[in-house]
Amino acid sequence: MVSATDLELALDRVRACAAGPVPGVFGPDAVTWRIDREAVIFLGAGRALLLQLAHPWVAAAIAEHSRTLADPIGRFHRTFDIVFAMVFGSLDRAMLSSRQLHRRHSMIVGEMPVSVGPFAAGSRYCANDIPSLRWVHATLVETALMAHDLVLPPLSVEERERYWTESRTFGALFGLAGDDLAADWSGFAAYMTVMAQSDTLTVSPAAREIAAQIFGGARPWLRPPRWYRALTASLLPERLREGFGFELDARDKEAADNALRWIRRIYPKLPDRLRYVGPYQEAQARLRGEPQPDWMTRGLNRLWIGRSQMDVRGKG
Repeated sequence: MVSATDLELALDRVRACAAGPVPGVFGPDAVTWRIDREAVIFLGAGRALLLQLAHPWVAAAIAEHSRTLADPIGRFHRTFDIVFAMVFGSLDRAMLSSRQLHRRHSMIVGEMPVSVGPFAAGSRYCANDIPSLRWVHATLVETALMAHDLVLPPLSVEERERYWTESRTFGALFGLAGDDLAADWSGFAAYMTVMAQSDTLTVSPAAREIAAQIFGGARPWLRPPRWYRALTASLLPERLREGFGFELDARDKEAADNALRWIRRIYPKLPDRLRYVGPYQEAQARLRGEPQPDWMTRGLNRLWIGRSQMDVRGKG
């Protein structure tokens, strides 16, 4: 379990290697900024959510403590608000977001309602449990890179190692210590392979219901397009795809392939103002010394994080 003391020790390590008070934890030269600034990472949002739901503790926590089904857009905004504040926020803002996340997680505790995989009915879960945090962190790190490489030139071996080194710092913002995470990219890839094959990831009835509600169109106006559902399903390990009840027929595969073909053709030609997410553009404005984001960045922020400004100054 990550205690408040554990978190503060982790944040001391983050502060020691941070780019600076204004650029924040990573800064403009980081591979993490280069990846997470791309709007195309949204292609992986569904995959990351489903991988998280495949962990029975995470699924139980979301089912019992989250407003995902009642407010899916709010869930989207809250998730990206936390991640982007950690990645693109000033150092004070990243620290504040980390502590807010830990406090929120400390209230998410409960018992498994039914036995799922290796987790017995009645066993306790907590959102600040290290294995759960490690898995959520891993889904965000791997999926962001996967979405990036689907459309843009893939990272080199050296860049991938730098990305993982930075991702270990990102993990410290969750309270994860160095020993909680793999030392290098190959170790991380091995962890993901083991998890994909392990019954630790077992799709529970709660996970299947949440996925069906989100991807099956309980709210028709929020139903993802066919190509996005197909792409999301295709990015999952086969046994998890089957666990969620997703089927990929020839029409589904064609829809996903056609969409990817068009995205790969058009996306790299978009102007930076449309291609890069609002929080990244706000971070760049902060580095230029501008007092607040301009109207377009504020609009993009509302799209991505549900409010006009990410970096509201607060005590770190």
